[in-house]
Amino acid sequence: MWLKLFFLLLYFLVLFVLARFFEAVVWYETGLFATQLVDPVTLSFKKLKTILECRGLGYSGLAEKRDVRELVKNSGDLMQGELYSAINNEKEQAESKSESSTTFSGEMHFYELVEDTKDGIWLVQVIAQDRDALLSKANWVKMVQKVSQFGIRTGTFNCSNDSRYCRKRGWMKSTLIMSVPQTYSSKGKVMLKEYSGRRIEIEHIFKWMTAHVASRIKTISVSQQLVEEWHPSEKHPVKMFLFAKLAQPPAFFSALSVKFTGRIEFIFVDVRTWDNITSLEEMGVQQMPSYILKMPEGIYKYGNSTGEFISLQAMDNFLRSVQPEVNDLFVLSLVMVNLMAWMDLFITQGATIKRFVVLISTLGTYNSLLIISWLPILGFLQLPYLESFYDYSLKLLRYADTTTIASWVRTDWTFYSSHPALFLSTYLAHGLLIDYFEKKRRCNNDEENPNNLEWLSSLWDWYTSYLVHPITSFHNFPNESDWDDDPNFLLERLAFPDLWLHPLIPIDYINNLPTWRFKCTLVCQANSDGNGVGDRECDTKNTTGGWTGETKNEHEEHGYVMETHCASDLCCPAGSREDLPCVKREEQQQQADWSQWPDDMIHCTECVVCLENFETDCIIMGLPCAHVFHQQCIVIWLAGGRHCCPVCRWPSYKKKPVRSSDPGLDQPEQQE
Repeated sequence: MWLKLFFLLLYFLVLFVLARFFEAVVWYETGLFATQLVDPVTLSFKKLKTILECRGLGYSGLAEKRDVRELVKNSGDLMQGELYSAINNEKEQAESKSESSTTFSGEMHFYELVEDTKDGIWLVQVIAQDRDALLSKANWVKMVQKVSQFGIRTGTFNCSNDSRYCRKRGWMKSTLIMSVPQTYSSKGKVMLKEYSGRRIEIEHIFKWMTAHVASRIKTISVSQQLVEEWHPSEKHPVKMFLFAKLAQPPAFFSALSVKFTGRIEFIFVDVRTWDNITSLEEMGVQQMPSYILKMPEGIYKYGNSTGEFISLQAMDNFLRSVQPEVNDLFVLSLVMVNLMAWMDLFITQGATIKRFVVLISTLGTYNSLLIISWLPILGFLQLPYLESFYDYSLKLLRYADTTTIASWVRTDWTFYSSHPALFLSTYLAHGLLIDYFEKKRRCNNDEENPNNLEWLSSLWDWYTSYLVHPITSFHNFPNESDWDDDPNFLLERLAFPDLWLHPLIPIDYINNLPTWRFKCTLVCQANSDGNGVGDRECDTKNTTGGWTGETKNEHEEHGYVMETHCASDLCCPAGSREDLPCVKREEQQQQADWSQWPDDMIHCTECVVCLENFETDCIIMGLPCAHVFHQQCIVIWLAGGRHCCPVCRWPSYKKKPVRSSDPGLDQPEQQE
């Protein structure tokens, strides 16, 4: 888990450096930065109208370029980044001719989406029965494109689908309906407004919409009222002020007031006929227009840092970071967790099927842990005595969000979210680099990876083992090296409640059990040939290469040449002694060398698991109960979930207490 988190943070660092590289390239080619201010005088009439459309200001009736330029100045400073985004959006809208609006099927569908949502603005075109639509199809597509950039959702209600509801509402002719939240509190009532204008033109309809939405924003034109609203209140601790010489606030500002209903209060200050300029200077308002965020920690002037454009998307990202909802934090954590889980696709080595199986398992595990961890957090947020902790956390978050680094992060978020192909390609390139270095590391360690068929076979073995021994399956998954060492036992027990009835014992203790090699001594016996030479040992060299003391002296006394492991068929006297004939070996016996055994282990020569004798140089393992087995046999026994001795059933992970009164401690009992 920590390795994937490290790679994810490294990827974010790469994105940050890559964004700075793009800025340097643009500056090298054009000599301009995204934060550089643009003088509206240098722009064409078409570009000025594009800026006004992106900000949501109507320019119908302004035929002179000077008037349009003045309106752009009064709405806020223009940066190169905002101008570039506005031109690109206009091109995308011109190329895109698809209509992305909802078609309502009846009364309940209209009620659920429009009247019961209460957190957005809707524009619905009602088509009366046996009547034509108020806007033609081409004009309706243009209207949808124009209002969708401000977060306004659109739909079409055909009365032929539900004529009874149209009669109930009084929609006897084709019209346009707009729904706007009526109150300043979250989830308040929704009011439906019907278009009553005579001119069926897009600009006039949009002007009618912005006028109704702007009516929700508190407008101040007197200094005394501004002083009252400037002081913080418990109901609205965070307020967004717009000081401008405009008749009404821009459409993006009005749309944000609906989007942040109940979280941030939006106030429009009309300074066209302001009576006290000194009061504005005392509040820190030096120029017009000014977007000022009033917080309990102080004031923040929006538009002075990187990426803080006068647009809906840029200000929306800023306000979400300053006053986030629980839903915003959950979505952010969900994105982070899934990006981290997808790193497993590149970290895991081996068969392709293995990679995707591990990925699916990791996605399920991480998302389950995320949901489980969010449940107590939501419960704690409801406790009244945690309000101070919540306020202190918001205070730290606001201090962090007003830094220069935070503005860079928000700019990069806006950039990469508007270019998803670039984000996905960089993520894939980062993953392939991780895969390359991981392969190189494993090749240096001489690790072999199974192919698809071999891994599927091992996966089937794991599945069948799980059906019989669910505890064992967690320790014998076919990709042990790819699983984290810390997938919590709690999650496993929650996923399989039957595990609460069984002890979940880690198998790490097997590595600490004593192991050694079985050593033995070979003995030759020879029959007498009638010369009075009886049975005698001809070779007693053990596997360690040394002679046992008494047997060696005995052979040297009789003058026999000793051959290692009785390799010779004859044992002949050494030197010139001819009184002793050569003896032919007929039998070979094996004796265990108990000097190699631990003192607390029972002497035995047979493994009771496989019922076979110990062979020379085989590896054997002892348990805390002092019984001894083949290492391979007892490891398979213990890893299969049977954490006890096959002979006495003493727990294999528990040290057996020493009893001084036990006579078998000094002389261990032989295992049969």
